[in-house]
Amino acid sequence: MTDPLTPYGNKPMVTPIVNAVNYHYASFEVLRQITDGEIDGYTYHRDDNPTVRAVEKKIAAMEEAEDCVISTTGMAACTMIYLTYLNSGDHLILFHDIYGAHYKVSLILERMGVEITWLNASDSDHISKHIKPNTKMIFCETPSNPLCKIVDIRKIRKAADLVHALVIVDNTFATPFHQKPLKLGAHLVIHSATKGLGGHNDLMAGAIAGTKERYDDLWFTRQAIGTTLDAYSASLLERGLKTFDIRAEKMSQNALAMAEFLAGHPLVKRVYYPGLPTDPGYEVAKRQMKDGFGGVLAFDLGETQEEAKAFINELKLIYHAVSLGATESLICIPYLTTMLYLPEERRTGFGVSPNTIRLSAGIEKTDLLLKDLEQALKKVPQRLAAKA
Repeated sequence: MTDPLTPYGNKPMVTPIVNAVNYHYASFEVLRQITDGEIDGYTYHRDDNPTVRAVEKKIAAMEEAEDCVISTTGMAACTMIYLTYLNSGDHLILFHDIYGAHYKVSLILERMGVEITWLNASDSDHISKHIKPNTKMIFCETPSNPLCKIVDIRKIRKAADLVHALVIVDNTFATPFHQKPLKLGAHLVIHSATKGLGGHNDLMAGAIAGTKERYDDLWFTRQAIGTTLDAYSASLLERGLKTFDIRAEKMSQNALAMAEFLAGHPLVKRVYYPGLPTDPGYEVAKRQMKDGFGGVLAFDLGETQEEAKAFINELKLIYHAVSLGATESLICIPYLTTMLYLPEERRTGFGVSPNTIRLSAGIEKTDLLLKDLEQALKKVPQRLAAKA
């Protein structure tokens, strides 16, 4: 049958947004062929959607994966993985240095009978001693959120192979522009596509890429719990992917320039960025990342949270907002935002201090960002003195 959108074979430059929830079948035989997987087709949006499917194929290609499942949010994608591959009695290894919302999910998993071990990123070099016979999954971020710690993916995979455990790598900070976890040994790579892949602060989505077999596993879970992305958000995500490489390259350049500037400033006590040769993860990052080290950094400013707040309040170009990977540079205090889910002792226990600041580089001109940082840092003593 001739496609009404392309009757002469010409194709639209943008994937059409198919908002239909359901589809009219030409016959019962066509319905059977679709549901049995004999032909491509769609039945109900929770099962699949042509706009969503087009974006999945693009992200799979970016990660050099066989296929990809996208979902409503990054945490929905993480939860889908846990629900698909973990059962009561299984052992899961997580790192303290991951997005704070995992702590909430861990409480649910423990209630379901999953045993969890929390490690620091520095423990990854000796991870084999934490492997148990019932270890089924190792989940890590590299670089991590918010302290940009680096985990050696190859070492994680070697340890996981001792008990045939799955290695899951959250690639949100690195993005496929800088790092390909599947090529380094990960079984699945995950993204909060809300961040760098989307890149414009106007959609929420998650993505999981891996083999076709894993796609089938995760599709079953997504269909069952109803975390299929809507077509409009999928279209926005596809739009973001068109400029992704250009944005990722510029954000990485800006992040490195700001990290180098901040590392030399007397008010800054420490900078966390794997692109600095002084960073503990620099050598591993050099081996498993390419063309830069990502667009996010963190730093400790002064000794108190009041100093960090004073600095952020003086910024003119950089936005005080959560999230990351956007065209605009965004800054926040993780202790009050992304880590707010965690008990206080857990926040401070792995290095996030009340005065730690996370900075996501945008695509602005580098010199303008450096000038904004400089003028805000100059005003911190004045602002604090005025409050005294």
